[in-house]
Amino acid sequence: MTLQQLKYVTTVAQTGTISDAAKKLFISQPSLTKAVRELEKEMGITIFERTNRGIVISKEGETFLGYARQVLEQAALLEETYKKKAGRKQEFSVSTQHYSFAVNAFVELIERYGSEKYDFCLRETQTYEIIEDVAQMKSEIGILYLNDFNRTVLEKLIKEHDLVFTELFVAKPHIFVSTKNPLAGKKSVTIEELEPYPYLSFEQGEHNSFYFSEEIFSTVDRPKNIRVRDRATLFNLLIGLNGYTVCSGVIDEELNGENIVSVPLQAQGDMHIGMVTHKKSSAKPSGGDLSGGIGTVYATENIIDKKYHNRLLTRACFFVYSFLGLDITNFREG
Repeated sequence: MTLQQLKYVTTVAQTGTISDAAKKLFISQPSLTKAVRELEKEMGITIFERTNRGIVISKEGETFLGYARQVLEQAALLEETYKKKAGRKQEFSVSTQHYSFAVNAFVELIERYGSEKYDFCLRETQTYEIIEDVAQMKSEIGILYLNDFNRTVLEKLIKEHDLVFTELFVAKPHIFVSTKNPLAGKKSVTIEELEPYPYLSFEQGEHNSFYFSEEIFSTVDRPKNIRVRDRATLFNLLIGLNGYTVCSGVIDEELNGENIVSVPLQAQGDMHIGMVTHKKSSAKPSGGDLSGGIGTVYATENIIDKKYHNRLLTRACFFVYSFLGLDITNFREG
């Protein structure tokens, strides 16, 4: 087994295909396939299962890749220390449901990080893919929510993939609407009041089950339904069609503009928004218990304002800083 072989298999896992990995590694596809098979034979395991649809990481492959990444990280640190090279790029990936606060956290992270070299990745994606990304070490963390409806199904998946869920904050039900929507000026709305308006939600691909929905109350029957893949399209339709979506209520005007507002929804159902990490991940939050460091923020029906947003977003950034092991001694809430 060599470091080169470990780099090969982690790149294949990252890209998802042998052909894409070969291009990224600047080697031929047959040479890469041979190197991977030789490593599997030497280790006595199957890292990648070959199917008609391509390759899939096996259960034992997920474990092996976790260790492989740790070895490569340590090797890079050795080179950096003893060859006295300039500091290597800080690499960090997050897979998240379509939360604007996650984008804000990344903006804060990059603005405050101060390094000249970094390679960050933020994936707004589907719920099941978030769990897969973290399980396959494509992302260090995933951000999603649990509630009374989806908890049993998602916690089972999280456990099966050797992941851990850590709660960041609890949000009450809200809707996003355009400022031109007649409901925008109300202090709160009921589900019945939403019936005349188009309901917008994020589609979940092959796993389009209610349990994977990014919106709570997804089982409610609605006469007008539109599913989208990205947040920009959803916001455009909120404005263009006077639609609405059910959400946490957290939004930032600086990144999302002043055309979208949140209105409390009169319904019972907390969203426990948190992060998913891998048990075997070499990157661990600094400062002890992460949930204790961040604290729990409760979004009440009456307190959704800029001060609340800043506090929540700052704590989200605090969590990212902690996970990266960066200096947070001077980090303060906005």
